[in-house]
Amino acid sequence: MKILVTGANGMLGQDLCPILQDEGFEVIETDIDTLDITNIKNVEDVLNSKKPDYVIHCAAYTNVDKAEEDIETAHKINVTGSENLSKICKKLDITLVYISTDYVFDGTKKEKYLPSDKTNPQSVYGKTKLEGEKAVQKCEKYYITRTSWLYGHHGKNFVETMISLKDKDEIKVVDDQVGCPTWTVELANGIVKLIEEKAPYGIYHVCGSGKTSWYGFAKKIFELCGYKVNLQPCTTSEFPRPAKRPAYSVMENNKICRNWETALKEYLELRCE
Repeated sequence: MKILVTGANGMLGQDLCPILQDEGFEVIETDIDTLDITNIKNVEDVLNSKKPDYVIHCAAYTNVDKAEEDIETAHKINVTGSENLSKICKKLDITLVYISTDYVFDGTKKEKYLPSDKTNPQSVYGKTKLEGEKAVQKCEKYYITRTSWLYGHHGKNFVETMISLKDKDEIKVVDDQVGCPTWTVELANGIVKLIEEKAPYGIYHVCGSGKTSWYGFAKKIFELCGYKVNLQPCTTSEFPRPAKRPAYSVMENNKICRNWETALKEYLELRCE
């Protein structure tokens, strides 16, 4: 079976591609230099040429705060790019896998979000990712995988940022935003599971099991690393950002991924090898 991956050079793509290869799939890695998702002719030419059975769409505009002012670029990549892939995948009878986000929710719910729950994004990033979801659904043969608080060995992320700050006199981290930390490897394995088990098409939450705040996440990182730091909780209002974040974005994942603490421990062990 042949799988084409967009954004293969990104943090998720660099973990996903070798995992797919280990599972026996033929993987076609693409990035902006080999596939411009915002150009529908280029999308059609590449997919016609490569003839994949699946397209896993990892390419995205992910700078949440910058998107608030760079609306046009965020829309072009997250919406137009997804629309183009959806149209051509439908035309060529290719299954499309789309990586989405917890930011499609407003964070006002007090219990786990279900895939069927009402969406109400509060940021430009969240709105463009939701529009991308709607475009992908027109493909008919699709998996939408919503994930959250993603980290991995091949990109800038919260875990690496915290470790880089370990020698500071004081570290303040927001304690009133609660979500599900997710290792890229867990997301990749979850996507493989959906494909291999031929799960029904639709929307899935593929994120770490359990929940924590950003402060709780940071505390666990330092604890597992054995670093003694002056870590202090703070509120969102004390740490204002251009884009509004959901206060509570815990998602029901139906045990697709492991507990976030177990995954983080493994991530940090591999990091130190």
